[in-house]
Amino acid sequence: ISSFQVYIIQVSVGNHQWTVKHRYSDFHDLHEKLVSEKKIDKNLLPPKKIIGKNSKSLVEKRQKELEVYLQTLLIQFPVTTPKVLSHFLHFHLYVS
Repeated sequence: ISSFQVYIIQVSVGNHQWTVKHRYSDFHDLHEKLVSEKKIDKNLLPPKKIIGKNSKSLVEKRQKELEVYLQTLLIQFPVTTPKVLSHFLHFHLYVS
């Protein structure tokens, strides 16, 4: 049986607020695209961990690290958010 963790992300833009859910692998895919397309630091994404990956403390720690990761990306692109990041955060559904 394979289990995986889903990370819940609260997104706020102006008066709009919504929730997005992604697995770590989704973050990894996003990161790979941003590294190749936008030349962001490849070490920005928290590393993948195998041992104890679903322990409560690791999940909480990774949740915080992924939050910092997303905030850092949004700071790096203050004017125009890359399309792949906008799609990841579902901006197209909530922001016109």
